[in-house]
Amino acid sequence: MGFELEISNVSHAYGKTQALDDVSVRLNEGEILAIIGPSGCGKSTLLGIVGGLIAPSSGKVSVVGDLPRDTLNPVTFIFQDFALLPWRSVRGNVGLVLEHHGLPAQEREARIADALARTGLAEFADAIPKQLSGGMRQRVGIARALVVKPAIFLMDEPLSALDAQTRELLMDDFEDLWKREKTTALYVTHNLDEAIRMADRIMVLRRRPGRVRDIVDVPVPRGERRNPDAVETLRKLHERLWQDIREEARLADREVAHG
Repeated sequence: MGFELEISNVSHAYGKTQALDDVSVRLNEGEILAIIGPSGCGKSTLLGIVGGLIAPSSGKVSVVGDLPRDTLNPVTFIFQDFALLPWRSVRGNVGLVLEHHGLPAQEREARIADALARTGLAEFADAIPKQLSGGMRQRVGIARALVVKPAIFLMDEPLSALDAQTRELLMDDFEDLWKREKTTALYVTHNLDEAIRMADRIMVLRRRPGRVRDIVDVPVPRGERRNPDAVETLRKLHERLWQDIREEARLADREVAHG
């Protein structure tokens, strides 16, 4: 049967500040939905609500249908700052999220080994985070997410802390992973090119309070987006998205600059 994530009429306020207003969208199994918008539009707040870290002021989030049988967590986060424990090895960081599930030791070790192998980290299992590059540390974060075999990945600007070359390599990794796993994800980013490359659809939020301005299909299949005949189509999509958010991004930038 599969499953769907339904975000229904979600609003949220921090005191008198309205962060989100009546956001609704449906995420289908095997789909990647990017969320973009100007600073302060509530992207990370929405992700926190979906992940159960924040209780919405109103509205609801629900998963409808049947989750994969080996899923330990319905949703799991991949953060921009890696969120690794510096005193733990790669293996220890990946296994951390399994410790409260009460799995038999053999299954726990098998899951860790599988996640390390799928992210190219098997030979670094005993390293600690300070011995790794930024890209490798983010791969540890990805492996830690994979080890619980979540139904839905919640990705909060997972590449923003990386340099351009490392970002390209990680996007290659994400594409390979999603092709193999048919991954379902909400993917928050400020980078329009990243959203266009990685997503099936892109949701554009207005500036605070965050409301849905538009939900746009990426009209080229993910595996064909580097083909020369796709360049013009994707350039036009980039321009459309930038036109949607440009003025509000300028206002948000001035708001930050002037405190």
